[in-house]
Amino acid sequence: MANPMRSGNGQAGFTYVGLLIAVALIALTGMTVLEVGTQLQRRAQEAELLAIGQEFRAALKSYAEATPLGQPDAPQELAELLRDPRHPGTKRHLRRIYPDPLTGNKTWGVVRAPDGRVLGIHSLDTTPTLRRSGFPVGLEAFAQAHRHDEWVFALQPVPIGAAASVTVARH
Repeated sequence: MANPMRSGNGQAGFTYVGLLIAVALIALTGMTVLEVGTQLQRRAQEAELLAIGQEFRAALKSYAEATPLGQPDAPQELAELLRDPRHPGTKRHLRRIYPDPLTGNKTWGVVRAPDGRVLGIHSLDTTPTLRRSGFPVGLEAFAQAHRHDEWVFALQPVPIGAAASVTVARH
């Protein structure tokens, strides 16, 4: 008498194993695609951080170059880049305080001079950097940085790791 649970030619077991292998391959492919997508997104965020950082550097340079005689050449707060209080009219060095593309908010680490003036900004994100070369002129030292918060955008180079003793500016 034939077993009702068993197929006539024994292929049901092979079909099941084949289906399990196919599901495993699809899952593995899906995980790989997600990982690649995450890496691409992180690289795009780094590129955006570099572009925004360059905007802040340009604003700090503009602020310094527009300094009236006898006035400080660095802002006390980032908001002074939006509207320079040293001039009677509206003088803007930066259109807006951009959000950090890595954290998604407008909170930046601020590197300050001993007198409290703003020297530069950096992200508060401590994730490892992906980019290790090909930085714009003036930012070549970023190649030695291991985390995003070590990318300090300032007029004068700030040593890697110096951002550890900064204040945080929320806008």
